[in-house]
Formats: sequence, structure tokens, C-alpha cells
Amino acid sequence: MSIDGELIFADHIGRFYAREHGFPPMAGRLLGYLMICDPPQQTIDELGEALMASRSAITGAVKLLEGYGIVLRSRTVGERVDRVKANPAGLEPRNFDSRTFKEQAALFREGLALLSDTAPARRAPLEELAALADFLDERLPQVLAEWRERRAALRASGELSDPDDGSL
Repeated sequence: MSIDGELIFADHIGRFYAREHGFPPMAGRLLGYLMICDPPQQTIDELGEALMASRSAITGAVKLLEGYGIVLRSRTVGERVDRVKANPAGLEPRNFDSRTFKEQAALFREGLALLSDTAPARRAPLEELAALADFLDERLPQVLAEWRERRAALRASGELSDPDDGSL
């Protein structure tokens, strides 16, 4: 794999995560690079050199991604540097947590209570948002369970590699 191809991929991931999740572009670039780099664990200096970025930019991106559980930082006994790697489990969408939608539905209903004496057209947007949040609260745990079942089957069939097989 060429370094140009790696940087283009990292930039594509960076733009996607900036657009869809509001991440700073460097955090997305770092995540993209960690998905494909060899070795899969890199020091801050190695990441800075590969991504042509400052140490402080890489450190800030690592801290952000580490807070989301998307990257892991470790240090081998006797080493004086941290190594950073992507955490595949951390990439599982957090939007599957139905508690968020349960809380949203309650907030929307709080707003609806304030609009109890208003015209139906004024209440309609919050009613729809509350109904959507209820729907997602109900369905997302089922979708996540279905995905995990499918992933297990794909791993069992060999169509998906198991990141925990120890071959890294």
C-alpha cells in the first residue's frame, strides 16, 4: 500500500467524521490512518510523521478519540512512549443506545406540556419527534442484537475476520 493511498484514505475518513460527527478533521484522519497502518500500534511521533502533523495535533486527536473509546493507548513495561491503536469495539455506533432516545422522548413531552393550550399545528413537530424517539428507543436494541448475531455468523463462516484472533 502506498503512503499516498494511505493519506488519501485517512483524509476521506477525516472528512466523513468531520461532516457526520463534528470531529476535528485531524481526529478523523488519525482514525482512518490507524485503521490501515502497519504496525497497528503507533507512537505519537510515528503518527505525526505519517500524517505530516504536529505532535500537539496528534495528541489532541488521540485524547478526543480515546474519550469516545475509539482508540486505545497503551505502554509496554520499560518503554517511555505510549502506543495508540484503533479500537474496533469502539467503532460500534453509539446511536444504538436506546437510553438517549428515551431521554429525548421525555424532553419532547416536556415541551409538549408547555404547548398544551396551543393549536395542533404548533404541537405537531414535537409530537412527531417524541413518536420517532419512542420508535428508536423500541427498535434500536433489536437492530443491535440482529447486527451482533449477523456479525457472529459472518465471523463463524470466515467472511469476516475476528479482530481478537491474536494474529495482529
